Amino acid sequence: MKGLLRHFLMNLVALWATSIILPGLSYTGGLRALAIGALGLMFINMAIIPLLKIMFLPLNLLTLGLFTWAINVVGLYLLTTFVPAFRIIPYYFPGSNIGGVEIPAADLNVLWVAILASFLVGLISHFLGWLAD
Repeated sequence: MKGLLRHFLMNLVALWATSIILPGLSYTGGLRALAIGALGLMFINMAIIPLLKIMFLPLNLLTLGLFTWAINVVGLYLLTTFVPAFRIIPYYFPGSNIGGVEIPAADLNVLWVAILASFLVGLISHFLGWLAD
Protein backbone atom coordinates (compact mmCIF):
# COMPACT_ATOMS: atom_id res chain seq x y z
CA MET A 1 0.00 0.00 0.00
CA LYS A 2 2.87 2.33 0.82
CA GLY A 3 4.42 1.62 -2.59
CA LEU A 4 1.20 2.50 -4.41
CA LEU A 5 0.95 5.77 -2.52
CA ARG A 6 4.58 6.55 -3.36
CA HIS A 7 4.00 5.85 -7.07
CA PHE A 8 0.84 7.96 -7.01
CA LEU A 9 2.66 10.92 -5.44
CA MET A 10 5.62 10.59 -7.82
CA ASN A 11 3.29 10.58 -10.83
CA LEU A 12 1.36 13.53 -9.38
CA VAL A 13 4.50 15.62 -8.97
CA ALA A 14 5.89 14.50 -12.35
CA LEU A 15 2.71 15.47 -14.21
CA TRP A 16 2.47 18.79 -12.37
CA ALA A 17 6.12 19.70 -13.00
CA THR A 18 5.94 18.65 -16.65
CA SER A 19 2.86 20.76 -17.25
CA ILE A 20 4.72 23.75 -15.81
CA ILE A 21 7.96 23.15 -17.73
CA LEU A 22 6.27 22.22 -21.01
CA PRO A 23 3.01 24.11 -21.66
CA GLY A 24 2.17 21.67 -24.47
CA LEU A 25 0.98 19.19 -21.82
CA SER A 26 -1.95 20.88 -20.13
CA TYR A 27 -4.74 19.88 -17.82
CA THR A 28 -7.96 21.53 -16.74
CA GLY A 29 -9.80 20.95 -13.51
CA GLY A 30 -7.18 21.73 -10.89
CA LEU A 31 -5.91 19.31 -8.30
CA ARG A 32 -8.73 16.82 -8.82
CA ALA A 33 -7.89 16.39 -12.51
CA LEU A 34 -4.21 16.12 -11.63
CA ALA A 35 -4.96 13.38 -9.07
CA ILE A 36 -7.10 11.47 -11.59
CA GLY A 37 -4.31 11.83 -14.15
CA ALA A 38 -1.76 10.52 -11.65
CA LEU A 39 -3.99 7.52 -10.91
CA GLY A 40 -4.42 6.91 -14.63
CA LEU A 41 -0.70 7.16 -15.28
CA MET A 42 -0.01 4.84 -12.36
CA PHE A 43 -2.42 2.26 -13.81
CA ILE A 44 -0.93 2.61 -17.29
CA ASN A 45 2.63 2.24 -15.95
CA MET A 46 1.76 -0.82 -13.87
CA ALA A 47 -0.60 -2.68 -16.22
CA ILE A 48 -0.31 -1.60 -19.84
CA ILE A 49 3.35 -0.55 -20.26
CA PRO A 50 4.76 -3.96 -19.14
CA LEU A 51 2.48 -5.71 -21.65
CA LEU A 52 3.63 -3.40 -24.42
CA LYS A 53 7.27 -4.00 -23.45
CA ILE A 54 6.75 -7.76 -23.71
CA MET A 55 4.92 -7.42 -27.05
CA PHE A 56 7.66 -5.27 -28.55
CA LEU A 57 10.62 -7.03 -26.93
CA PRO A 58 12.27 -8.04 -30.24
CA LEU A 59 12.07 -4.48 -31.55
CA ASN A 60 13.33 -3.15 -28.23
CA LEU A 61 16.31 -5.51 -28.37
CA LEU A 62 17.11 -4.46 -31.94
CA THR A 63 17.11 -0.78 -30.97
CA LEU A 64 19.09 -1.47 -27.77
CA GLY A 65 16.28 -0.20 -25.56
CA LEU A 66 15.52 3.02 -27.43
CA PHE A 67 12.05 1.78 -28.41
CA THR A 68 11.10 2.05 -24.73
CA TRP A 69 10.73 5.81 -25.34
CA ALA A 70 8.13 5.10 -28.01
CA ILE A 71 6.28 2.83 -25.58
CA ASN A 72 6.30 5.59 -22.95
CA VAL A 73 4.94 8.05 -25.52
CA VAL A 74 2.11 5.60 -26.22
CA GLY A 75 1.45 5.44 -22.47
CA LEU A 76 1.20 9.22 -22.25
CA TYR A 77 -1.09 9.27 -25.28
CA LEU A 78 -3.29 6.67 -23.58
CA LEU A 79 -3.45 8.96 -20.54
CA THR A 80 -4.69 11.85 -22.67
CA THR A 81 -7.22 9.51 -24.29
CA PHE A 82 -8.66 8.08 -21.07
CA VAL A 83 -8.46 11.23 -18.94
CA PRO A 84 -10.13 14.03 -20.93
CA ALA A 85 -8.79 16.72 -18.58
CA PHE A 86 -5.28 16.16 -19.99
CA ARG A 87 -4.39 17.37 -23.47
CA ILE A 88 -1.30 17.45 -25.63
CA ILE A 89 -1.30 20.58 -27.78
CA PRO A 90 1.21 22.08 -30.22
CA TYR A 91 3.64 24.50 -28.61
CA TYR A 92 5.91 27.26 -29.88
CA PHE A 93 9.27 27.09 -28.14
CA PRO A 94 10.74 30.62 -28.18
CA GLY A 95 14.34 29.45 -27.91
CA SER A 96 16.82 29.76 -25.10
CA ASN A 97 20.43 30.50 -24.28
CA ILE A 98 21.75 28.36 -21.44
CA GLY A 99 25.36 28.79 -20.42
CA GLY A 100 26.43 29.92 -23.88
CA VAL A 101 24.58 27.10 -25.63
CA GLU A 102 21.84 28.52 -27.82
CA ILE A 103 18.72 26.46 -28.45
CA PRO A 104 16.86 27.86 -31.47
CA ALA A 105 13.15 28.63 -31.53
CA ALA A 106 10.93 25.87 -32.89
CA ASP A 107 7.30 25.03 -33.56
CA LEU A 108 6.68 21.72 -31.81
CA ASN A 109 3.82 19.64 -33.18
CA VAL A 110 1.82 17.22 -31.06
CA LEU A 111 4.24 14.34 -31.64
CA TRP A 112 7.28 16.30 -30.45
CA VAL A 113 5.37 17.63 -27.45
CA ALA A 114 4.34 14.07 -26.57
CA ILE A 115 7.95 12.86 -26.88
CA LEU A 116 9.30 15.69 -24.73
CA ALA A 117 6.51 15.34 -22.17
CA SER A 118 7.09 11.60 -21.93
CA PHE A 119 10.81 12.18 -21.45
CA LEU A 120 10.20 14.80 -18.74
CA VAL A 121 7.61 12.70 -16.88
CA GLY A 122 9.97 9.71 -16.94
CA LEU A 123 12.97 11.76 -15.87
CA ILE A 124 11.16 13.44 -12.99
CA SER A 125 9.48 10.26 -11.74
CA HIS A 126 12.76 8.31 -11.90
CA PHE A 127 14.54 11.09 -10.02
CA LEU A 128 11.82 11.12 -7.35
CA GLY A 129 11.98 7.34 -7.13
CA TRP A 130 15.72 7.60 -6.61
CA LEU A 131 15.17 10.13 -3.83
CA ALA A 132 12.51 7.96 -2.18
CA ASP A 133 14.72 4.86 -2.01
